[in-house]
Amino acid sequence: MWLGVDYYPEQWDESLMEADMDTILEMGGNVIRIGEFSWHMMEKTEGNYDFSFFDRVIAMAKRKGLHVIMGTPTATIPAWLARKYPDILSEFEDGTKRAFGGRHVYCFNSPAMYHYSEKIVRALVEHYKDEEAIVAWQIDNETGHEGSDVCYCKQCQKAFQNYLGNKFHWDIDLLNDTYGTTFWSQEYNSFDEIPTPTATITTHNPALRLDWERFRSQSIVNFIHFQYDLIKEIAPDANVMHDFPGGGLDKHVDYSRVAKKLDFVAFNNYPVWGGQKEPMAPNEIAFGLDYIRGLKQKNFWITEAIMGAQGHDVTGFLPRPNQAKMWSYQGMARGCTSMMYFRYRGATKGAEQFCYGVVDADNVKRRKFYEVKSFFEDVKQYQEILETPVRSQVAIVYDYDSLAAFRIQRQSILLDCHNEMKKYHKAFYDKNVMVDVIPEQADVAGYKVLVLPQMIITKPAFREKVEAFAEQGGTVVLTFRHAVKNEDNNLVFGEMIPIGYRDLAGVYVDETESLQDLEAFPLVGEGPCQGASGTGGIFRDMLVAEDAQVLYRYGDSFYTDYAAITRKACKKGMIYYVGCAPDGDTLAALMGRILDDNGIGTISSEPGVEIVTRGEEGNRIRMMINHNDHRVKAGDWELEAFECKIIRE
Repeated sequence: MWLGVDYYPEQWDESLMEADMDTILEMGGNVIRIGEFSWHMMEKTEGNYDFSFFDRVIAMAKRKGLHVIMGTPTATIPAWLARKYPDILSEFEDGTKRAFGGRHVYCFNSPAMYHYSEKIVRALVEHYKDEEAIVAWQIDNETGHEGSDVCYCKQCQKAFQNYLGNKFHWDIDLLNDTYGTTFWSQEYNSFDEIPTPTATITTHNPALRLDWERFRSQSIVNFIHFQYDLIKEIAPDANVMHDFPGGGLDKHVDYSRVAKKLDFVAFNNYPVWGGQKEPMAPNEIAFGLDYIRGLKQKNFWITEAIMGAQGHDVTGFLPRPNQAKMWSYQGMARGCTSMMYFRYRGATKGAEQFCYGVVDADNVKRRKFYEVKSFFEDVKQYQEILETPVRSQVAIVYDYDSLAAFRIQRQSILLDCHNEMKKYHKAFYDKNVMVDVIPEQADVAGYKVLVLPQMIITKPAFREKVEAFAEQGGTVVLTFRHAVKNEDNNLVFGEMIPIGYRDLAGVYVDETESLQDLEAFPLVGEGPCQGASGTGGIFRDMLVAEDAQVLYRYGDSFYTDYAAITRKACKKGMIYYVGCAPDGDTLAALMGRILDDNGIGTISSEPGVEIVTRGEEGNRIRMMINHNDHRVKAGDWELEAFECKIIRE
């Protein structure tokens, strides 16, 4: 278990380094994370590599008994490189170059970026390939974050045209036919006529835009995998990871495909950021952790945990005493096995002066320092248990293509696919049931329940996997706008929706409606839900139940003949179809019924109290986490505000 801090010794007088490391040791740390933003320090002029400063940092760390996580410095290119190759800078949609001076300003399709990245990474890894103090290599930093996932430069346009050429075997007629370019006279005579989908009147072709989304994702996947392969070529036994930012499901990159090649993944966990009135809700923080764990369906690291207020230009909410410590426990409960705090000391210069650290710029050890110290002391006792896998029986499944399709055509102004996933997740979280948030290509063996929110793109191979899962005894929950389009983001002629799932679910969609209200219509229960009532909104599919059991119907006068929520037995399993966005209580009751039917145990707790059981048979702990700012009861225990109590079972 690695416990420590993100340390930037290059930002301070070197004379402070020994005292800093002594303080990190006093805190209980055993690792420092360094180097990720230091390209210029390593290569001040082209081809002249100098790692002497980091040699001294690592030598000092070794003398103190600290280990090192070393970052490749490609997230922040040096000024001389931007000046020599201005095309290395990415572009906004209007064609404006992103100015040198921020971070993540490079284009993922720049040949110069690849060339110079290879040179600096190769030199760095060759220099440190035998350094025993380095326990992991971090590639770049938060790739695709802060808008860096899109670029509209000429290099990207050419690369996109080549991407499409390879996809369609350089057959422009095949592309025209697939996209339906006869609409609005969009036919192309050659691939070099194809534009990037920048602003136009109305909108670009949806099939083109989906391929653009796939291309954007692949550009980032290629760059991270390029660095991974390079590190492994030089240091085959190295542990290589990447630190992912929050909000991954809203980005123009499929982080699950980035993660596929990595040895493990890490997460930068920011429950609150500058400008937020208050932190994210506890269930939303949990969702982010479960999503990161689901990238590889394995435990993960947190490489940036906060302790102080955060913000670049607008500073943020100060975590209350023990609140950030409590978030650290939550991270460990949900699969984190190593944790570093961002940052050791708050900066006095540069863009992150208001990203406060464990120690502030005045260099005084205060409450935050002692909270980290007590957390490190406590959590070390449970290392063996916390390194066991998280066992989830429920998975929420997402599909990058479907998320992209809704970015392209939102269909309802209230529809936020990420938020819809969180609603289902909350229904389980509130019952203290662990959930994996996984990509559609993931292995689903071992789960009892799969929830497939807004999977609008139908994929035959995935449908076969879902059917096999249900036939073998699993429960599948389909939602509104499921399997509406084919893999080219087109509607399908002569097919009833849900495409390929009609017989499986026992329903078809007669008509659909987009609503501009969260509670637009009543829901009326029948059959096993007789007497129940609720509301729904955002969108609705008018379901005709062929051989499915109706659980709820629409209660407004024109549509009472249509089902809203159904279920159908599928050999040993069950298929549910939720045709709208139901209110929270209705959704919670429905998911509760599914948990009961599958024999999945729940744990009752007071609002704001999260309970997680970790470990294996005979060696388990129960973690009771109070997210409330006041004292609460948890069974026979009293929990103070923001306290985590760990009980050995």
